[in-house]
Amino acid sequence: MLKKYLFAFLFLLLPCLPLFAQLIVDEQDSKPLPEGVNLNSPYHTTLSFFINLEPGNFKPSRAARTLDRRGVSGDPEDLAVKLQQIFEGKGVIIRTSEIPNEPNYVDSTANLEHKYYFDKSRLPGIYLEKRGSLWRFSSFSVSQINQLHAETYPFGTDQLLNLLPKIGTDQYFGLQLWQIFGMMILILLTFLSHLVFTFLVDKVLLYLIKRLGYGYIGENYLLPIAKITSFYLIVLLLSLLIRVLQLPVEIWAWIVLVFNTLKPFLITIIFYKIVDVVAAYFASLAAKTASTLDDQLVPLLRKTLKALVIIVGTLFILKDGLDLDIIPFLTGLSIGGVAIALAAQDTIKNFFGSIMIFIDKPFQVGDWVTSGEIDGTVEEVGFRSTRIRTFRNSLMYVPNGKIADAVVDNHGLRQYRRFTTTLTLTYFTPPALIEQFVVGLREIVKNHPKTRKDLYHIYFNNLSTYSQDVMFYIFFEVPTIQEELHARHEILIQIVKLAQALGVRFAFPTQTLHMETFPEKKGIVQEQMDRGGYENLLKEFLRNDLGQKLD
Repeated sequence: MLKKYLFAFLFLLLPCLPLFAQLIVDEQDSKPLPEGVNLNSPYHTTLSFFINLEPGNFKPSRAARTLDRRGVSGDPEDLAVKLQQIFEGKGVIIRTSEIPNEPNYVDSTANLEHKYYFDKSRLPGIYLEKRGSLWRFSSFSVSQINQLHAETYPFGTDQLLNLLPKIGTDQYFGLQLWQIFGMMILILLTFLSHLVFTFLVDKVLLYLIKRLGYGYIGENYLLPIAKITSFYLIVLLLSLLIRVLQLPVEIWAWIVLVFNTLKPFLITIIFYKIVDVVAAYFASLAAKTASTLDDQLVPLLRKTLKALVIIVGTLFILKDGLDLDIIPFLTGLSIGGVAIALAAQDTIKNFFGSIMIFIDKPFQVGDWVTSGEIDGTVEEVGFRSTRIRTFRNSLMYVPNGKIADAVVDNHGLRQYRRFTTTLTLTYFTPPALIEQFVVGLREIVKNHPKTRKDLYHIYFNNLSTYSQDVMFYIFFEVPTIQEELHARHEILIQIVKLAQALGVRFAFPTQTLHMETFPEKKGIVQEQMDRGGYENLLKEFLRNDLGQKLD
């Protein structure tokens, strides 16, 4: 029965426990503040904290009175010293002239609360808070001290804060002896780190890459990345160790600025070099494809990725290095981007036109294309325009937006290339000779290695004003215009040889005047023979010029 009453009593006291805890902790408020400690405003509290931790006036017990230790365990003096080391390690400069000297100061950005933040970007959890009539470092801030201290001095570097000052505190050139000694150690560590990383990169890494058979890739692509990475690791190591020196905050603030700028800058260079590796990989893939348009896409991809790396890297340098608020900058870019987009509609149209060309692939580099007044061979496809070499050897720059909207006749994608001409024979050519000449033309087409054998038209099909016309209509199976012209050359040479072998004369525009009063005057009459004679002449041509074996 007694236990039930005890549990009921404790249950009634639960709502009052926070009040009792506050009364216990507020015992420090019941004590009068010592001399040199004033907590009436953010300005006075800040002065009381930092002045009582100066080397010539080191009184951590007084500085600890500026901490609100509700619900926080640990030595108050140790917490005060760690908080000061956090400010110095983060490079936060305290300008007392900027700290409000108002007992009822209200932060307009923090829901009109009685709070004062020193640096929301570097120390968002450290702020002063008014409780009652006194300003102190908030209980939340005090609870974060150990965690922030471990983040500021990681990997055991916090232990050096206790060891190095034991070397000596005599001052030389504005620095204490242990600080000068620590700087000498850092210089030595930097030199040794450089030697170690150089050996690992130039000797070990390159040797392993060569053993794997990637020596060219290692020397031209991976080695530059490894060297920049080694510099980044050295900077990262120095940024961790130099905090231990506890340099004057005015000097340390500039050093922090340099290190915070160097780190994103070196990371940007690393990714800039990685883009070359990615581009080389895609170039090797593009080389395995039949399309030459992929080869043009790789340089454009490389330029785009590098531009993206530079833009993102610059934003990180501005934000993390120079501690600038990039939100207004990005907002301005978005508004300016709309204005630029409206003013550069044609450029954007050409950009999306180039994307459509790379997606649809209506042509590739080396193709002969025709579109309106455009007629030539594609040399390069860019993000804005396409370069086309005309047959006059001039160079045309055609906007991609225009090409994307136009009808393009790609001669380069033809499986067969047509060649047609009319062979005009004189009217003195007898029918038997014309017939054998047509047979010989068909044999020339059948024997040529680059003609289409299943479709061609060679017929005596017209009687024009001054000639008997033979239609010569064939197809070449060649991939480029150069090979087509070469095939035409070979076919025409064979036609001329056939005509010479058979005695065929080609006609040209002439007029014949027939004079009956002068019978002894004869016109140009082609020597005629019977069908068998013409067949023998054709067989001799086929045997000698086309190399056919005839019975």
